[in-house]
Amino acid sequence: MPRDPRIRPGAGLVAALAAGALLLAVPPAAQGRRTAPSPAALAWPGAERATIAATLGDGTAYEPGVFLDARTSVGTAPSPDGRSLRLLVRSGDGTVREMRALPSARNPSFQGLTVAGDLLAWFERTKDGLELWAAGLGADGAARRVTADTGDARFYRSETDLVVADGRLRWVAAGPAGVTEVRAVAAGGGPVEVRPVAGTWRLLAWPWMTDGVADSAGARTLRNLVSGTDLAVARPRDGAIGCSAAWCRIVSLDADGYTRIELMRPGGGDRHEVAGGTAATGIVDVAPLDRFEVFVRIGPNSELTGNAQLLVHETKTRSTVEISPDAGAVVLRNGVLCWSTGSQETFVRHTLDLRTVS
Repeated sequence: MPRDPRIRPGAGLVAALAAGALLLAVPPAAQGRRTAPSPAALAWPGAERATIAATLGDGTAYEPGVFLDARTSVGTAPSPDGRSLRLLVRSGDGTVREMRALPSARNPSFQGLTVAGDLLAWFERTKDGLELWAAGLGADGAARRVTADTGDARFYRSETDLVVADGRLRWVAAGPAGVTEVRAVAAGGGPVEVRPVAGTWRLLAWPWMTDGVADSAGARTLRNLVSGTDLAVARPRDGAIGCSAAWCRIVSLDADGYTRIELMRPGGGDRHEVAGGTAATGIVDVAPLDRFEVFVRIGPNSELTGNAQLLVHETKTRSTVEISPDAGAVVLRNGVLCWSTGSQETFVRHTLDLRTVS
């Protein structure tokens, strides 16, 4: 259903991230162990960034779903009369192009938006079911239904919930008796290939996937879906672990009971600490672009504001950069980091294209 424009997306973000794991009081011991991070404007002066209004020119609340660059995104907004939910391409110059519109009476949502070159793909969910759609991003790119044979598709708030590779759209669905279905279909439509895999898995950057989705301790194995090769993850004795194809994130507690976030290679090498104290993971995906780990640091006012300090650890330099001292609604899609600042009643979004960091 259309989102109430008075409610800021991501309000309560910090509470969700920190649930039961962190104290909102920031002890001096937790603050004093680390060097203050550099502001992003000083650390990455050449990176592309933008500020984006929360509403469109017609006054409707806009929710970005995936970014093409720091100023251009694809997202959703209700129609001015509230009778439909629109899928829109919003350009940096303020122009808006409608890709799809679904009647609000059908309880619509758009999920898993992804971009690969000139191709935009997404899932449409209504009370009638789930369908996979696609469109070209060029001026003449009409939206088309790819398939309604989606299975019981699973979404993990990851940018790899829907993957485009080798001209095919790929996703996972829950199969019978603890089986994951790895599904694929040609971008132009056709029969859906279904590959059953025992266990609960989710896709990573193609051709990899990871298990451990239903395991509180996290990933055990990375699997290459092209070669069939399995890579065992070097799991620590303590903490939960999640992986990309290049890095694994370990979240544990230190001797004082505060959070420790570490990165390591899946095989166990190159392990190093990213953050501690009142830090919490900021997004589902581990080390996007194989280079940046996004996290937040809970402050004394976070419970009231729903915001936290937003930081990025760069694996190449082992340095930490402050993106915002007071951020909410943190997402990263297609290499572009987005967050909001302000109150629940009045806020703006900001973007930083991490692909342009030199």
